[in-house]
Amino acid sequence: MKTRLKQAAIVLAALVIVAQFLRPNRTNPPTDPQRTIHAQAGISSGLTAVLDRSCRDCHSHDTVWPWYTAVAPVSWAMAYAVKEGRKAVNFSEWTAYAPEQQQALLAQSCASVSAGRMPGAYSVLHPATRLSSRDIEAVCAASREIRAQASTGR
Repeated sequence: MKTRLKQAAIVLAALVIVAQFLRPNRTNPPTDPQRTIHAQAGISSGLTAVLDRSCRDCHSHDTVWPWYTAVAPVSWAMAYAVKEGRKAVNFSEWTAYAPEQQQALLAQSCASVSAGRMPGAYSVLHPATRLSSRDIEAVCAASREIRAQASTGR
């Protein structure tokens, strides 16, 4: 029994060591400030402050990669979350979205934060990303504001 446990521990340690050499892509593509949500006319500073604090790491090209994101399996999980987050909405490429798509993305963001789905488990390691009711209201207010601007033709 002891020998089996020792062998299992050695195999597990070897797997952990080998896993460190399987590195995911952790890049931040260049950001054109004119393409970001910050450059969008009509976007409130309250919304951009919330996005910078709570959404930037997964939904922009400005991801901060702390030391522990270089250690497997956390590195894989973080790289996957960033890839999927950027695919869902990328605030660094905001002007590339059509106005209707921007409205839909902000409406979806409002729904996600209101339901507590965002920032999700990420806030366990990053408590500062947790959204207050005021933060959630800033996201939802921006969604309503953009929708109202579109309906008035501005």
